[in-house]
Amino acid sequence: MLFVLVSVSAMLTAYLVGGIPFGVIFARLKGVDIRKVGSGNVGAANVVRALGRRWGIAVFLLDMLKGLGPCLGSRTVLLQAGELCECQAAVVNAVWLGVGLAAILGHNYSPFLRFRGGKGVSTSFGVTLGIYPQFTYPALFGLAVWALALLVSRMSALGSLLGGVFFPVTYYLYARYRGVSMLEEWPFLSFAILVSLMLVVRHRANIRRLVSGTEARFGQPPTSAGGEGEPEVSPATPGSQRR
Repeated sequence: MLFVLVSVSAMLTAYLVGGIPFGVIFARLKGVDIRKVGSGNVGAANVVRALGRRWGIAVFLLDMLKGLGPCLGSRTVLLQAGELCECQAAVVNAVWLGVGLAAILGHNYSPFLRFRGGKGVSTSFGVTLGIYPQFTYPALFGLAVWALALLVSRMSALGSLLGGVFFPVTYYLYARYRGVSMLEEWPFLSFAILVSLMLVVRHRANIRRLVSGTEARFGQPPTSAGGEGEPEVSPATPGSQRR
């Protein structure tokens, strides 16, 4: 019973922390409704377009910490509760992954934004960094893929998609390098595939624009707001959205 209570509390906390919309909060401080500016997304890339690089970096780091913090913070607690209740390691690991998934879902479907949210890139990166050692190095490789794609194409969405798609492949290769059997770590492989699929689904509008050649590059206004084909919303300057 103790382990169940600890598990539910950890996942609920992760969901609520993941749901904190830092992009919306920072934009509001500048008098901007980020959901009505640029692409309409609440993540760091749109904050860069609307408010500038400094604010975008701050949102990226805080969104990343929404995933990293719960995973790091819950690990020791889950291990101690698991030992007291004599739970198997596989069960503890499954709950640990559940905490990470809850943080990502909180960002994507924030309870503070009527269950709307971002695309989960930064928070997913934080989650995978925090699940050490299984995901940390594959996550860093994914970050390198994103940075390279962004440098070459100037399209953040393309970098996010490539990093997400390569993540489960990189994890599998890293597990083989570590000499770990997938029979032991299949929950981690399943989680890696799930995170990759979630990123692809959340970027489906970007994929359509990439195929049609209309995806915006950094320095260019997005072709639509919200990522779902709505009419274009012109970028705003701080203060233009004050009420």
